[in-house]
Amino acid sequence: MKQQFLRRIYYRLTPQMRLLIRRIVYTPIDLYDQIKGKRKGMVPPRSMIFTGSGDFVKQGKKLVQLFESFAGLQPSDNFLDVGSGIGRLAIPLTNYLSSESIYHGFDAMEIGVEWCQKNISSRFSNFHFQYIPLENDLYREDGMDAGELIFPFEDSSFDFVAVISVFTHMLPHEVVNYFGEIRRVLTPGGTCFATFFIWDDDLQRIGQSSNNFTFPFDYGDYLLMDKKVKRANVAFREQYLKDQIIRHGLNLEASFLGYWRGSEMGDSKDFQDILIFRRPFH
Repeated sequence: MKQQFLRRIYYRLTPQMRLLIRRIVYTPIDLYDQIKGKRKGMVPPRSMIFTGSGDFVKQGKKLVQLFESFAGLQPSDNFLDVGSGIGRLAIPLTNYLSSESIYHGFDAMEIGVEWCQKNISSRFSNFHFQYIPLENDLYREDGMDAGELIFPFEDSSFDFVAVISVFTHMLPHEVVNYFGEIRRVLTPGGTCFATFFIWDDDLQRIGQSSNNFTFPFDYGDYLLMDKKVKRANVAFREQYLKDQIIRHGLNLEASFLGYWRGSEMGDSKDFQDILIFRRPFH
């Protein structure tokens, strides 16, 4: 209950206030790390990290390992990072993708894109980052509708697309658009690794998760954690996502439930639920 209460207070703040509080809290730690030489290489200051929780470096490496082990990522793949943040995936991928591969990432937070351009693209010419000002009431108060975004890439440009903790902050019309764009930019046989909060029959029976992650506001195909911040955390019904995969001509290859549901971490691959789907060859 305490976590839920604190989360509600946090969501009542403006996006600018959330970033400011993070800077206030973590700037002294960043200064200490700098003095002690603890922050090395291409690791952003903690006060600038606005994506995910836990150990930034370990989480990035773990996700790339999951891409390789369960979704068939290859060093030769051209890679699209939808919601590239402040480089959590890009940093470990600099040691994984070949110099002949192309990485593209885009994000709605300009601060993350600029940091990645300065600290990653300057060292790796095959890594590219683009700022796209998309409206999202968790991270910003203005911008274009993600439901109308055309990914700025040619058809069949990428062998692998990662969408990590993005669909959990989107509404249905945005999800539908992104599924179509992912299908368009994937090469035939290309793979998408995406994370969600999936509301399935088991959760429906008990009414909520057992890990302080609840979605009490039911809108049919999707549920919200907080109706006042619609994109704070969004869960989608399992059948809705399966229908979208089929509708967009994609094949579901694998799914893994996350430990946000209250299950033991060892039984899950990651905090969020994972869906892996592919564009058919024909």
